[in-house]
Amino acid sequence: MSKKAKIAAGGVAIGLILLIWLPWWVAFLIVVGVPVAAYLALDPSQRRRLRRVTRKELGR
Repeated sequence: MSKKAKIAAGGVAIGLILLIWLPWWVAFLIVVGVPVAAYLALDPSQRRRLRRVTRKELGR
């Protein structure tokens, strides 16, 4: 498995565990909130670079 696939599988597993232990809306806030908080923690130049790379990959 590639590194990205391992991370994705781990995220799914953690999401399922959270759904079992917590109400669905709390699990949803955690699953959505963590990536948003990570994005907001980036510098403006890092955000621009991330958007540029994402657009290039989508254009392939």
